[in-house]
Formats: sequence, C-alpha cells, structure tokens
Amino acid sequence: MPAGAGRHGPPQGRHLCWLLCAFTLKLCQAEAPVREEKLSVSTSNLPCWLVEEFVVAEECAPCSNFQAKTTPECGSTGYVEKITCSSSKRNEFKSCRSALMEQHLFWKFEGAVVSVALVFACLVIVRHRQLDRKALEKVRKQIESI
Repeated sequence: MPAGAGRHGPPQGRHLCWLLCAFTLKLCQAEAPVREEKLSVSTSNLPCWLVEEFVVAEECAPCSNFQAKTTPECGSTGYVEKITCSSSKRNEFKSCRSALMEQHLFWKFEGAVVSVALVFACLVIVRHRQLDRKALEKVRKQIESI
C-alpha cells in the first residue's frame, strides 16, 4: 500500500507546521505593534548640506593636525571639504573621501584578492598531486595483483 493511502487530508506533519507558522506570525505581531505617530525632525540640528543646496568652496583635502583634533568631520575619513550652503550662506566642513584614498583602498583590496587566489591555487595544486599519487598507487596495486 502506498504511503498516505487511506488517509484523508494532509499528513500530520503539515498540520504541525501550519500551526507553528500561525503561532510565530501572531507572536511577531504582538511584539512589534505598528506605531502611527509621526516624529517631527528638526532641521536646525542638521548640517545645512543635508537640507539645502551647497557649493564646494575648497576641494577635498587631508585634515591638518589641528583640524583632526578640533573638527569632528575629520574623524571618519581624515579628509574634509569646505562648503557654502546656498540659501543660508553658512560655511561648514563636510567629510569626504579623496580619490587618492580610494585608489589606495582599491589596490589593497586587489592585493588581498590576488593573495587569497594564489594561496588557494597552491592548495588545489597540492591536493591534485596527492590525488594523482593515490590513483597511481591503486593502478600499481591492480597491476601487481594480476
């Protein structure tokens, strides 16, 4: 008799699966209620370049020692550019990524990729030689047993 013959409806395992799925869904809905309140964002705390148009006054350059200690924008990348916001006419500093820094990071990444590829290529060659030796030994044993 084939498996499942004589049964009516889905197998017992599926009932348990559907029950667990429904329970998990209800549990997730209970833990994460939907909030309909909207938070108002004050634009006075934000830098002007996030909320209005700006013009770059000084191109991206490395931070000086003084700027690195006093300007928080220098902390993330070590490079900063001076901008002038159009409507408020405020001068501010904005963190930036220099092309030279990006080039260095790119070549470091490429070097790491090539190094990993060389290591795995060497591992493949070593493993291939091991398997060739094992196959050769099996053939020798078969020839000797004849």
